[in-house]
Amino acid sequence: MNLDQPITYIKGISVQKAALLFAELGIKTCNDLLHFFPFRYIDKTQFYAIKDLQPSTAEVQIVGKITRVKSVAQKRGSRLVATFQDATGSMELVWFKGQKWIKDSLKINQPYVVYGKLNHYNGSFSIPHPEMELVTEYKKKLQTKMQPVYPSTEKLTNSGFSNKMMRTYQQNLLQQFYDGIQESLSQEIISDFKLMLKRDALLNIHFPKSQENLAKAQNRLKFEELFFIQLQLLRKKLINKTKNKGFIFENVGAVFNQFYSKKLPFDLTNAQKRVLKEIRKDVASGAHMNRLLQGDVGSGKTIVALLTMLLAIDNGFQATIMAPTEILANQHFIAVSELLEGMNIKVAILTGSVKTKKRKEIHASLEDGSLHILVGTHALLEDKVQFKNLGIAIIDEQHRFGVKQRAKLWMKGGIIDGISLPPHILVMTATPIPRTLAMSVYGDLDISVIDELPPGRKEVKTVHRFDSNRLSVFKFMKDEIKKGRQVYVVYPLIQESEAMDYKDLMDGYESISREFPLPNYQISIVHGKMKPADKDFEMQRFVNRETQIMVATTVIEVGVNVPNASVMIIESAERFGLSQLHQLRGRVGRGADQSYCILLSSYKLSEEGKTRLKTMVETTDGFKIAEVDLKLRGPGNLMGTQQSGVLNLKIADVVKDSKILVAARNTAMAVLQEDDTLSKPENAPIKKAYVKMSKHSKIWSEIS
Repeated sequence: MNLDQPITYIKGISVQKAALLFAELGIKTCNDLLHFFPFRYIDKTQFYAIKDLQPSTAEVQIVGKITRVKSVAQKRGSRLVATFQDATGSMELVWFKGQKWIKDSLKINQPYVVYGKLNHYNGSFSIPHPEMELVTEYKKKLQTKMQPVYPSTEKLTNSGFSNKMMRTYQQNLLQQFYDGIQESLSQEIISDFKLMLKRDALLNIHFPKSQENLAKAQNRLKFEELFFIQLQLLRKKLINKTKNKGFIFENVGAVFNQFYSKKLPFDLTNAQKRVLKEIRKDVASGAHMNRLLQGDVGSGKTIVALLTMLLAIDNGFQATIMAPTEILANQHFIAVSELLEGMNIKVAILTGSVKTKKRKEIHASLEDGSLHILVGTHALLEDKVQFKNLGIAIIDEQHRFGVKQRAKLWMKGGIIDGISLPPHILVMTATPIPRTLAMSVYGDLDISVIDELPPGRKEVKTVHRFDSNRLSVFKFMKDEIKKGRQVYVVYPLIQESEAMDYKDLMDGYESISREFPLPNYQISIVHGKMKPADKDFEMQRFVNRETQIMVATTVIEVGVNVPNASVMIIESAERFGLSQLHQLRGRVGRGADQSYCILLSSYKLSEEGKTRLKTMVETTDGFKIAEVDLKLRGPGNLMGTQQSGVLNLKIADVVKDSKILVAARNTAMAVLQEDDTLSKPENAPIKKAYVKMSKHSKIWSEIS
């Protein structure tokens, strides 16, 4: 019996029904259906007597007989009413739709099992549209006391697809295929973790005999799902380490040493030193580096990236930094150029707005090797951009780049002994990724964390104020501006309510202009509808301190560096996600002055909104914030669309099941350490399942 067969092999599923199930739920094969799990269960262990019914009982199950059926006229149309009795009393069953068919199918004076939501009106009970089954039929079925409820869609419901039909299909499937369900974990893992066998787990996830069996089935299936994801990620990492050769940067030479001893603007923190050591070890090993560098806004990732590029240059290679936006690329370019001033190192920038003449110069100097560091946006990925000898690529804010784009960078590596090798890859992100999520999404990368701020940085003070306090907030802004500081005022902007949001932005701009009039105050404004050149002009005025207040939509979220800006005011803060709020707060506190973040909101706050604002006020630790965000939003949303494919989990939940995740990862690691090709006989079931999954799974193409 092969579970890869189409679902039309299952009794009761016609070609039309199969097409609908595929279109609505993506269910194509018997295996897909078997892994389409219920999202809740109805406890049918209890039967009620009619006399014991309470007005509050939600869903009840009763055995009795129908003694009569009548049609009752009502304002519009009619309803069908049946009198239903058991030994203790009587009640009504009611139908508003499909009356003729139901009336013809009801059998008078025969025992039925009836189930449904209880209505209580004027002292009498009724059940509208009950689920019904003759007792003789009820006794024949796979009897489970807990009934599965499956996810559905509007279209399925409208096409007459009921939960009962789904239960019947699952039941027919299990009766046909149960013996053919193969084990996918080794005997050792099953006994170590006291896991249920796979076929029993699949039977009990659909038709649990008890709460206890259900818990065991869920545990087994969650473990298995996470185990195979970890196995794929870890094997990928293993292949990367052993099969993919990398350039060797063995010399720490003149360039690195000159910069380190003469040009470094401040001493590195211990965290920066530790990360640099990890990177040096990678690039000297002969294997290909694939490392994720996490560090909160302002933790000094750029210096670590620069030192890594200087290592490459010392060893005769070129380096590149790729950023998601032009503003960010410009900032990297300016920062790197300033830091390297007076050293004989050529740095250039390539973005969409660089003119053709300049582009040609850049292309030529890249190809002859005279250009050492190229900073840029997606423009770096064009085929025309060819390096003489690219040794390291640094990607800033990884989740903004698609997989195909990153693969293109791989192709641009240098050549050694006639073999072209991919450049070492260092991915930097200021979006802190909680450990459990990093394990499941970036499990194939090595992870470094910079978890301390440079000395002299003061923590940003954060407060939450309601709209009614606006005047005192304005006064605070004036006091800070008097001290020579600058202020950001940020408004939310979302596509769904774009017109309204622009109106709020403009109203806000006007009220600030009235409160902060010319010539004493100058105000910049930046929003998405402006041309890039105008945006840059306004940003530049703010950077040059020509304006004291920057009114903006979330355009400024990533990377803008204005050390003199010490106040961040976030309007309608309840409408921002936690990671967005944290990123925005990271725009201030970049100089030595005390900085402030003021979260303004209306009094109407959802529970989740309250949690977000409270978290922001309580902590500036990006990782704590990310953990709360993960709990609030779930993993799919946290990573943006590129990564959600990886976490398209059927049953496990990265947050709630983090203990199972850690156990699954450790087990996968142990299996691969002893048997990296999965060829030992005891791992045969794992290998078989793994090979099959790799064929079907998108995870390969999703992560790189």
